[in-house]
Amino acid sequence: MLEEFIHESRIAYFSMEIALQNDIPTYSGGLGVLAGNTIRSAADLELPMVAVTLVSRAGYFRQELDAEGGQIEHPDYRQPDTAAAPLQAKIAVDIEGRLVWVSGWLYILKGHMNGRQPVILLDTDLDENQQEDRQITHFLYGGDEAYRLKQEIVLGIGGIRMLQALGFKVRQYHLNEGHSALLTIELLRRYAYPPEDVRAGESPYDIPQVRELCNR
Repeated sequence: MLEEFIHESRIAYFSMEIALQNDIPTYSGGLGVLAGNTIRSAADLELPMVAVTLVSRAGYFRQELDAEGGQIEHPDYRQPDTAAAPLQAKIAVDIEGRLVWVSGWLYILKGHMNGRQPVILLDTDLDENQQEDRQITHFLYGGDEAYRLKQEIVLGIGGIRMLQALGFKVRQYHLNEGHSALLTIELLRRYAYPPEDVRAGESPYDIPQVRELCNR
């Protein structure tokens, strides 16, 4: 199933949330709707894209009102295998000095004109991980600032590594807001120019690795 999407280079679209289906809690508002519409438009126009987001097993929350009208929040748990297929690749990211393993699920988003676009759902709920790390990809916008930073490490750094492990050839990266900004750090690690070139005052755009990256 994945083979049909890796034969040509694609634009990698990173977003913390993407509206895939009404009953899949991978989005909470306008950002996710925008991302979903963007991928659907790409499918209709047959543009080569691949989207990367988190699996959000527990979604945002399901709302209940008590007798006094107060809000009670319930996690909206679901199993990703109801709509996506497991991928065999696993990668690891460093969080707080330990390796956190990340797997992926493939969701195929279908456009109105029968076009198809792959969406990679990143998942840390693996036996290899500690219990707290298994929950990193559970809640959409849940937890404290530390939890959010862990999610952004998985999305940005882990997302790039997952695409590489799956065999995708990326021609350009698009960040839907700043949640995946750490992917730029991963790109710098891969295409960094030598410190001696910086000290000599050479423009980074004159260095082959950086020039190649900028021209993609």
